[in-house]
Amino acid sequence: MTHVNTEAAVVPASRYPHGYASVRSLATRGIRAVAAVANPTLPVTTSRFCDEVVTVPPSYDLVPYRDALLDLAARPDVRTILPHRPQDPYVLSKHADAFDPHVDLVVPPFETLRTVHDRKRLMEVVSDAGVSVPETRLLDEAAGWETDRIVKSRYNLLAAEYVDSFTPTDSRIVKTVKHLPAGESVDVDALCEKMGHVPIVQEYVAGADEYVFGALYDRGEALATFGHRQLREDSYAGGGGVYRESVRSPELDAAGRRALDALDWHGLACLEFVEDAETGEFTLVEINPRMWQSLATAVRAGADFPYWYWLLATGRSDRIDPDYRVGVGTHYLYGELEHLVSVLREDSAFVARPSVLGTVASIARSWVERPQFDDFHLDDPSPALRQVRNEFVRVVGRRLGRE
Repeated sequence: MTHVNTEAAVVPASRYPHGYASVRSLATRGIRAVAAVANPTLPVTTSRFCDEVVTVPPSYDLVPYRDALLDLAARPDVRTILPHRPQDPYVLSKHADAFDPHVDLVVPPFETLRTVHDRKRLMEVVSDAGVSVPETRLLDEAAGWETDRIVKSRYNLLAAEYVDSFTPTDSRIVKTVKHLPAGESVDVDALCEKMGHVPIVQEYVAGADEYVFGALYDRGEALATFGHRQLREDSYAGGGGVYRESVRSPELDAAGRRALDALDWHGLACLEFVEDAETGEFTLVEINPRMWQSLATAVRAGADFPYWYWLLATGRSDRIDPDYRVGVGTHYLYGELEHLVSVLREDSAFVARPSVLGTVASIARSWVERPQFDDFHLDDPSPALRQVRNEFVRVVGRRLGRE
């Protein structure tokens, strides 16, 4: 790529497509994109938009990972680091004093981050601000519920600041979600042991649709917001969006801003909402304080959050134009496969399983109607080809291992 200047931004990328969306966004704006990856065979490393690949320790090893990011931050060409991985906000905020002499970051203060990472505490804070939230309790205090409910991790990230049994270098992400119909009991001790802490129980909100509200804030002031509707997720029972379309909803925008205003937010945020099937009210499920998996939809619609983050971090937020187009849809190809696999293998007590043929037809039809993809572009096909190669190697390796 040809660049306007030599200033660089670090993108801690993973197997998910939002790292590629950021690399592509920055490079097309004349900003050098440095991909920091634990696995140098990731698809993003093959992109023609990726100027440099640096191998770093796995992000779950917090101390070595922090030190590697500090080494990158100390380079004279690096101006900022864009938080992508779940551990990034934790590391960048907790150790802000170490990063501040080297780079300009846009992350919330650690006490604010602690509130957002603690889903129980978060629900209390935003509920007091008038945001609709599901009833939420700790699992060991949740006896006697007569409604459908969901058990999931209390924290976005398990780490020493939140869970006493963790050392400063350890972290873990618990993705286990258990659906409990009304009246069904659960082995509390076994589930707590499996999750490594006392999880939360939330009432199940039957949703007409699920939405994501993305935002960039500067010390309590909203600079840009964005909304998209989830059309298909990585599981038929719910999860991360793998096919979505940009929307503009005043009600969604108001609910998202109300939550972030209550937190006096600073930096990036991805808020997940369920539109209540009975009331039409937007109910907040959780907040992720970083770039989100479905970032490519926002960027393609004109909501260029990677570039906007760069502008804010480098003191040029006055250049941010927060407008975007509605009705723009994109697909995450591997995520679509995960959705199909969920139809074949998963069960939900709350969501009826769709037919396999109907799912295949729906996916195929949407690809024809909206042939825009997160990680496949005709002007840069290498990342998609590398993804296919990686999955082939993984499947073959698993098969050989069984044999």
